[in-house]
Amino acid sequence: MRNWLLSLLLLLVLGAPTANADDTALPPAELSAAEEAEVDAIALPLPPPWTGDFDGMRERRLVRILVAHSKTLYFHDRGMERGIDAEYARAFEAWLNKKLKTKALKLRVALVPVPRDRLLSGLVDGIGDIAAGALTITPGRAAVVDFTDPVATNISELVVTGPKSPPLSSIDDLAGQTVPLRKSSSYYTHVRALSDRLVAAGKAPIKIQIMDEDLEDEGIMEMVNVGLLPLAVVDRYKGLFWAQVLTDLKVREDLVVNAGGNIAWAVRKDSPLLAAEINTFMQDHRVGTTFGNTVVKRYLKSTKALNNAYDKEALAQFRATVGLFRKYAGEYGFDHLMMVAQGFQESKLNQAARSPRGAVGIMQLLPSTAADPVVGITGIEEDAEKNIHAGIKYMSVLRAKYLDDPDLDERSRTLMTFAAYNAGPGNLRKFRRLADKEGRDPNRWFDNVEVAAAKIVGAETVQYVSNIYKYYVAYKLISDGAMQP
Repeated sequence: MRNWLLSLLLLLVLGAPTANADDTALPPAELSAAEEAEVDAIALPLPPPWTGDFDGMRERRLVRILVAHSKTLYFHDRGMERGIDAEYARAFEAWLNKKLKTKALKLRVALVPVPRDRLLSGLVDGIGDIAAGALTITPGRAAVVDFTDPVATNISELVVTGPKSPPLSSIDDLAGQTVPLRKSSSYYTHVRALSDRLVAAGKAPIKIQIMDEDLEDEGIMEMVNVGLLPLAVVDRYKGLFWAQVLTDLKVREDLVVNAGGNIAWAVRKDSPLLAAEINTFMQDHRVGTTFGNTVVKRYLKSTKALNNAYDKEALAQFRATVGLFRKYAGEYGFDHLMMVAQGFQESKLNQAARSPRGAVGIMQLLPSTAADPVVGITGIEEDAEKNIHAGIKYMSVLRAKYLDDPDLDERSRTLMTFAAYNAGPGNLRKFRRLADKEGRDPNRWFDNVEVAAAKIVGAETVQYVSNIYKYYVAYKLISDGAMQP
């Protein structure tokens, strides 16, 4: 089984020009005046970079907290900022205004989403004044920034396992095993130290699989839960929380990578006044207090977990359709693994799938959309090849009309085309324009355009693109030989 899959995944996809099509049925590439006004009404432009201490923040009446997107810590849903970090920011704002007796001229605490690997550098560069994001204090990080008193103490980093995990009876059994890690995480530092210890004891080193920085802990745990990854290392509290909804995820309390860690907010090294305010605030708000425990429990909730992209049934569907995906992805210049991942997200590669709104087949396309001159393919209800062809051709039309931008890299171009496929091209235009107006990068999906998407249409499209990308990462891991189906 592994040979055919590896051979398949290692094939190169050859690009081809997008087919010409009458695109009169699609909305214009530019926003109308009314749509511009709609975006303007919700845009909150980011303030320019600034460095200073709390006295300057009082004068500006603004404190900025850098956060990273996460289903637990920070996310947007139709204009509402949610998550543990969002709750802490609101509480900190209320606490400061009460303490300072600001009355009418209130001090505002604003959340600034950035990629996780930009939390500390963004802080130093003056993009924010505080970095949240459940940062574990490490010597390397403490050399760059100062940390406040801990939000949470005695944090352990544990191994979590799933249905595809190897047998592990002790932490030393990680010798020779593959552990997926983001390089920016404290887990990476601690697993490297564990690997060095194992090598010194005459054992094999741990094989570290560097993961995309756009994958948060929750996403990695979802992938372990359904067998897309063999195991992961996460903070104990995260593992215990998510194991309650990810039912095949096992938290291995006996496999401790690091113990006694502290999680804190970070501030610039020239911010003693701000650090003092945060330390006083945390006395009644850290995890373990009534406030801290209530907030943490509030965000333990169910999630739309991933499906397993290579269980027995999924692999059978993959084998039956992957040649068609390779054919038409090559014709229209897409990575065929991305297209397979989209098909799996849409229907589990099931041609018999039907949606309540009338979408049909593997690519869940409306027959009217496929038959329109913009695509020009009929018979997608019964014919899997026509369905896949129509879905990929429609993707190419969306890409050509709305994402013909030389500043876009191919990954972001494809991810945004997925967003247009799911939410409609009119909404994609709004997503990118809102991102631009708020000082984010309109050419990058993760942590930028996806933030705007969540504000405008809620979490569905963000989750849709996120799931596709996780399936794609899993396929790529297999192709690189890091995983076995």
